Amino acid sequence: MSQIEIKEVQSKKDLKKFISFPDKLYKNNPYRVPPLHTFEVSTLDKDKNPAFEYCDAKYWLAYKDGKMVGRIAGIINHKSNETWNEKNVRFGWIDFVEDQSVADALLNKVIEWGKQQGMTGIHGPLGFTDMDLEGMLVEGFEELSTQAEIYNYPYYPKTMEALGFHKDTDWLQMELDLHIKDVPEKIKRISKLVQQKYGLKYKKFKSAKEIKPYAQQLFELINLSYKNLYGFVPMTQKQIEYYTKMYFDMVNPKYVGMVVDENDKLIGFGLGFLSLSKAMQKAKGNMLPFGWFHLLKAMYYNDTIDLLLHAVHPDYHSKGVPAIFYENMTQACIDNGVTKAITSHILEDNKPSLQMFKNFEHRQHMRRRIYAKEF
Repeated sequence: MSQIEIKEVQSKKDLKKFISFPDKLYKNNPYRVPPLHTFEVSTLDKDKNPAFEYCDAKYWLAYKDGKMVGRIAGIINHKSNETWNEKNVRFGWIDFVEDQSVADALLNKVIEWGKQQGMTGIHGPLGFTDMDLEGMLVEGFEELSTQAEIYNYPYYPKTMEALGFHKDTDWLQMELDLHIKDVPEKIKRISKLVQQKYGLKYKKFKSAKEIKPYAQQLFELINLSYKNLYGFVPMTQKQIEYYTKMYFDMVNPKYVGMVVDENDKLIGFGLGFLSLSKAMQKAKGNMLPFGWFHLLKAMYYNDTIDLLLHAVHPDYHSKGVPAIFYENMTQACIDNGVTKAITSHILEDNKPSLQMFKNFEHRQHMRRRIYAKEF
């Protein structure tokens, strides 16, 4: 029987192999959306990602008969463990050929490292923060993924269960049908009532430059609104600046919905990006030589939108605030020929967030799972 050899990533050359391995594993797969390699480097590089202020990480590659057959990251998020009173090591960036022994060797390496660091459990797939890709696909294998989600083969969850991992939580994504001529009346009615009752207003923008000054408030609102959600850890100021620089020059003001009070304080927002899924498939993880062209074109001419983030201030929960920003974002979609929306991943027990979309024709797009195991 061939032996599985696990090698730690220790050089830039190794990291390049680590990042590119899934491109080979999923070659010609019509559903996976490869992330940009430059973004992956920025996330995994200890000198670039501010999450390393409170995280430790190691990356490993698996070889069998001299051939690369898998990869995995081990992460200890000390801030998360302190916040949630846990001693967990995270696994992420997990990919492997259909071979139980390969997955076993990779996960055991993370467990071994976790034990050495005093951990008592493992869960994942998770990144350093909630802004990273997370969750293993368990339903929706024949759906086109999004730029913000992991895609994996159907044998992945079967392998996890065979190795004794159990479900910790699930996220759902919905697909909304926007083949409509007008915003649903109920949404418009609630939007008008909420604005009048609480003195709120919708903020309109003409450019990404106008939106950027609200980035700080936006991330502070995420920290406040998400604090009780699974595994969430508030972002530091350095992370807020990091993500602002990374993403906010790319936003299209048509699909950014912000609600403010009379003092211009951000109360709620919805953030959508025109889908980059097909463009990123064409780019194959690289901006050059022509990846930039496909991405730029998709950012302005598209029939699908990804609803990546939304949040509402806790003082305004269950008061209908999302109706304000989704009314305006939906109208923007109608005006610009967008006929389909894919929601962000929503915890299956987060009923208020899931109910926001009941006024549209919808169906489940994908289900992703966090697996856990004690040791």
